[in-house]
Amino acid sequence: MANKTQDFTKYMTDMMGSFPVDNSAMTEAFKTQAAFAEKMSKVALQAAEQSAEISHKWTRETLSKMAPVASVKDEPTDYAKSVTDFASASAEVATENMAAFAEIAKKVQMETVELMMAAGKEAQEDATAAVKKATAEATTATKKATSGK
Repeated sequence: MANKTQDFTKYMTDMMGSFPVDNSAMTEAFKTQAAFAEKMSKVALQAAEQSAEISHKWTRETLSKMAPVASVKDEPTDYAKSVTDFASASAEVATENMAAFAEIAKKVQMETVELMMAAGKEAQEDATAAVKKATAEATTATKKATSGK
């Protein structure tokens, strides 16, 4: 008699069938993560767009204020005055634009915290629901196993 290798496929299939696996939980977790990533991306893209607008405006303002500095002057003191005027105007514009950047950063921070808190709450609710469902399924499986049905 030749020794046959025993096929454990059926045993493994039966055993794995005894442990309920809920793939919908994984699907929901993936969907939740994708939705969170979409919201975070929206916040980041909006901030980048607003920052680009501020940078563009700042550049235009700076270039327009350079024209008087680059023009020919009658007196040497006029050159010093135009440079001083440009420096003063540039400092004022810089202050305004840095405040605008700070507002964008503050808004991004607030929106990120709100999203993180909402995601944490949702994850906690999902975990609680998953534990309750798994407990109910395990209880049902245990009852079936002990009753022999």
